[in-house]
Amino acid sequence: MQGVIKEAILKIEEISMHKPLRIISHFDTDGITSAAIFSRALQRWEKPFTLEIVKNINKEYLDALPEDHLLIFLDLASGSLNYLANKKTEVIILDHHEIVQDIPKNVTMINPQLQKTENCSSAAICYLFARELSEKNKDLANLAILGMVGDQMEKNLNKTYDNIMKDADTIIRKGLLLYPATRPLDKVLEYSSSLYIPDVTGSFKGVVELLREAGIEKTQKGYKSLVELSEEEMSNLTTAILIRRKTKTETSEIIGNIYLTKFFNNLEDARELSAMINACSRMGVSESALGFCLGNKAAKKDAEKTYLKYRQAISAALKSVSDIEKINGKNYTIINAKDRIKDTIIGTVASIISFSPLYPKGTIIIAMAYDNDKIKVSARLTGKEGRNVREILSQAVIPVSGEVGGHPNAAGAIIPIAKEQEFIQELQNKLDLDLIKI
Repeated sequence: MQGVIKEAILKIEEISMHKPLRIISHFDTDGITSAAIFSRALQRWEKPFTLEIVKNINKEYLDALPEDHLLIFLDLASGSLNYLANKKTEVIILDHHEIVQDIPKNVTMINPQLQKTENCSSAAICYLFARELSEKNKDLANLAILGMVGDQMEKNLNKTYDNIMKDADTIIRKGLLLYPATRPLDKVLEYSSSLYIPDVTGSFKGVVELLREAGIEKTQKGYKSLVELSEEEMSNLTTAILIRRKTKTETSEIIGNIYLTKFFNNLEDARELSAMINACSRMGVSESALGFCLGNKAAKKDAEKTYLKYRQAISAALKSVSDIEKINGKNYTIINAKDRIKDTIIGTVASIISFSPLYPKGTIIIAMAYDNDKIKVSARLTGKEGRNVREILSQAVIPVSGEVGGHPNAAGAIIPIAKEQEFIQELQNKLDLDLIKI
């Protein structure tokens, strides 16, 4: 991948002499951290640019982009190559999503899927680009870690991430996958969305009972944080949670690496920072997320306020899910929220549901929400093994002229609202047919 990064650097150096740079990045945590890394690197390189954070891209959006600019996409556009082939300008894409189209002559791609290297997030790719530009950009490594955690790629570390970890001011601890690991346990357990615990999540009384069962007592300063627990306390708490979840959950599914990284001179849980960045974009204030990543103190305050509102919105959305009529099939559930849940948080809701013990491993969760004249579709696979949800979603989307992207275990799509019932029927047919093949 280093070779194509060098090629992209030379191309930017040459084209920037006579064309301005237009940067377009995705609005999730990986996209925001990618934008922060790339924009800081360009500033230090003294390259003028404009930056736009977007929720998604389509043919109309791409057709309208100026052709007197060098277009650079971050965490986007690997699924839009057919449209970009029509642009009369050079295009550079730094992305990690699957490539299913031919690469046009005007497009330079930095993508581990193409270079057949170890998979990594777009933020990691942008960091490798920045570090190739200058060793001074090593201070951006922490943002690459946040992007990795935001895209849930931290469970399978590889050599690429090992090298980035060496540059990042990050400490790795082993423990329960609850966040923030640096805050008092009682609050973390009560408001946890990463690890659902029946009769505990959302219940202060249930939290106190659980901690008592685990032998963790409240001190004069309050309850300990997760990273302050002894090995015995961590083991007792893990056992108590496994009993409450009442499933065949393996310890390895709820225990993993906790990444503690320096941010604003404090040691913070990378999962919490990642969730805060994601919350800002989902609530329509991507600029606060970007400013937060770049160290702006005012943006940090805005991000914290937005994160609180976001958590309240997620809590309300999860309550709505229980009242929504679902379409259940063999190993799949379709949740059509319509206008009851915001399109910007439907993906988060689908993820939380997929991590809960309510559905057996291998179940495909598909959640839908209205977005003006479109429908946002989010698909998630429970567990680590099962059918390719991006492939299934793609085959159901094509007949209704929608757009799809993502990964085998987490994918998304945009379809016309007029095709709602047709899409659901196509999706059910595909899910049922795919199951028969298995």
